[in-house]
Amino acid sequence: RYKVMKNGSVIGGVAAAVAAGMYVLWGPITERKRRRKGLVPGLLNLGNTCFMNSLLQGLSSCPSFIKWLEEFTAQYKTEQNQPTDHQHLSVTLLHLLRALSCQEVTDDDVLDASCLLEVLRLYRWQISSFEEQDAHELFHVLTSSLEDERDRQPRVTHLFDVHSLEVTSLLIQLQLCVSGSLPPVSNHWKSQHPFHGRLTSNMVCKHCEHQSPVRYDTFDSLSLSIPAAAWGRPMTLDHCLHHFISSESVKDVVCDNCTKIQARGILNGQSIENQRTTFVKQLKLGKLPQCLCIHLQRLSWSNQGTPLKRHEHVQFNEFLIMDIYKYRVPLHKSSQNELNQRNTEETTPGTKDGIAVKPPDAEQPSGTKALFMNGACSSSILMSSGTFPLPAFPECSSPVYLYRLMAVVVHHGDMHSGHFVTYRRSPPSPKSPLSVSSQWLWISDDTVRKASLQEVLSSSAYLLFYERVRSRAQHQSLELRAEE
Repeated sequence: RYKVMKNGSVIGGVAAAVAAGMYVLWGPITERKRRRKGLVPGLLNLGNTCFMNSLLQGLSSCPSFIKWLEEFTAQYKTEQNQPTDHQHLSVTLLHLLRALSCQEVTDDDVLDASCLLEVLRLYRWQISSFEEQDAHELFHVLTSSLEDERDRQPRVTHLFDVHSLEVTSLLIQLQLCVSGSLPPVSNHWKSQHPFHGRLTSNMVCKHCEHQSPVRYDTFDSLSLSIPAAAWGRPMTLDHCLHHFISSESVKDVVCDNCTKIQARGILNGQSIENQRTTFVKQLKLGKLPQCLCIHLQRLSWSNQGTPLKRHEHVQFNEFLIMDIYKYRVPLHKSSQNELNQRNTEETTPGTKDGIAVKPPDAEQPSGTKALFMNGACSSSILMSSGTFPLPAFPECSSPVYLYRLMAVVVHHGDMHSGHFVTYRRSPPSPKSPLSVSSQWLWISDDTVRKASLQEVLSSSAYLLFYERVRSRAQHQSLELRAEE
């Protein structure tokens, strides 16, 4: 009897251990099926890799970025005549983002993104998974590495590649026979990723009002400082954007125009000193990207020089208008009427001669303008295809640069330790892949659950990912350009 009980206890213990192991690895079958439905895969935490996991979930919610990666990586097969491998950052990133956006079939609820760290090491980025890292810094690493990968690709055919030279020569002769013109040069490797934008720096002399040549700088994200909030007023994303482009005085700058004016009143042959005056400097957005990444700077410093984190909530909305922050080339009155008659991409309501007008006060909405206060917009006026009808914006002069929120990365904790989580849109259903889902998800590494839009907008955002929404007229204009 003792032996039977002993054998039974051993068998029972083994069965319990097997059952426990199956539960840990796969979880209950019914729970797994229910949890996967309508959700996306999570990401395994490899040791403080929440910064990478949160960023990947945010990037996977940007369809334009995934589409650009697909077009980018397609060149490896056509130009190099060999299958793609994971030695390229673009290929590795594409596979991960497609799996996280449910565009690739996977049976795993949790994915392993260690392949991204491995390929970044090939690009000479040593990112330790056991130290505190920053999601925004990793974003810069990814975009700069993609640009390096693009610049490393050959743009001309090698002289000893006889086959490619013969094919190219045959295509040129065929194009000349058919249309009588040379085929356009492929600029694929010169194309920029959809986060690429340009800033303009405008300098105007206070004394003579002479404007210096506009300078352009590139950006892949807008890093906004959080200004001091007024008592009793909430801090909004519009306040941060306006603070970013607000003008500032720069003293003791040489003005060539003031120097010339001074020289006219002096006898010939006499030397004059360069005239130094005060200039007014202002930043504007010269080129807005298709995918807009906004970084809210939450690092501050105490009087003793120690780093501190700013925890205050910055109000943001599902829709954001960027027209008021767009740079416009100053025009004379004679040219203004002619420009108004054209259907141009660069019209910028809310600006005057390239100088921004202060955004409307968030506490005094009125009429139709309230639809876009602080970037807000009623989702009911948007079409299912992701476009919006022009007649819906009579008071806003049909905004050209309208953006829809796609993901939010949040950091919990302080400057020394913490955790990154992501709010992101659920991928569209396979039946309507071009639509935008209204269902939001909360993701913390391998944990995924559904969330409400109210919960998303109440979060203390660190990174905001927006994607541009185009109107019907803009889509038709792009189609006509493609046909031409």
